[in-house]
Amino acid sequence: MLDNQISIWRAHKKMTQEQLAKEVGVTRQTIVALEKNRYNPSLDLAFRISKALGKQIEEVFIHIGDE
Repeated sequence: MLDNQISIWRAHKKMTQEQLAKEVGVTRQTIVALEKNRYNPSLDLAFRISKALGKQIEEVFIHIGDE
């Protein structure tokens, strides 16, 4: 299972969920679901989100267990 800091880093960049979604090629609903930890992103999407936020993937996504 992963926890994430998407909403925190998105706020630091003053990005809306819609702006981040557009930049990484997903819907706003996908960003909402990710921020609420409803599902884990693919590795490709995780890297795109990290890049869009200007952070290392380890700063955005945190492994919290073996689930």
